[in-house]
Amino acid sequence: MTSSTTSLPSPLDITAVRAGQHQDLSDAGLAGQDLSGANLVGVNLARADLAGANLAGADLSHSNLRSNLRGANLGGAKLVGADFRNAELQGSILIEARFQSTSFAGAFMAGANLSQANLAGTDFRGADLRGVDLRGAQLEQADFSNANLAGTNFADANLEEAILSGAIVRGANFAGANLLCIEGEGVAWEGACLDGAASAGSILDS
Repeated sequence: MTSSTTSLPSPLDITAVRAGQHQDLSDAGLAGQDLSGANLVGVNLARADLAGANLAGADLSHSNLRSNLRGANLGGAKLVGADFRNAELQGSILIEARFQSTSFAGAFMAGANLSQANLAGTDFRGADLRGVDLRGAQLEQADFSNANLAGTNFADANLEEAILSGAIVRGANFAGANLLCIEGEGVAWEGACLDGAASAGSILDS
């Protein structure tokens, strides 16, 4: 898709944005805007300011979301194929969002809420996930290579065959988690809570 060279109107017509009439919203100022239920499929939101925006239930499939989403509400949003690489998602809410082929590589996600989310196979390589709530999440084959997982809550999460090689797990809570067949070369598990975690066949048993 070729990026539009047309300058965005100022101020932006939020009704037009919600209807998907702008495919290039790079650098757009949308902080605090109500975009709940918006049609933003395939929209370029690179470097856009979406801090505190309400994107609950929005369709952001295949969108470029390498932007500022601090404190944004993405609850129930459709995020299939969305690109969050290096995005700022500190304190954002992603409860009941729908993920598939979504990338959070290098994203800053400290304090985000992803509890109960289905994130199987998701790319979190090098991401900052300090204090993220991933309780009960489906994380089979997710890639957390070199991610910062200090204080992350993985209680009762399914991490079967996930990759944690090189990750920081100090203070992380894996109580009751499924850690079967994970890859965790170079991980210092001291200081992580592993109470009740299933780990047969994983690096923990080697």
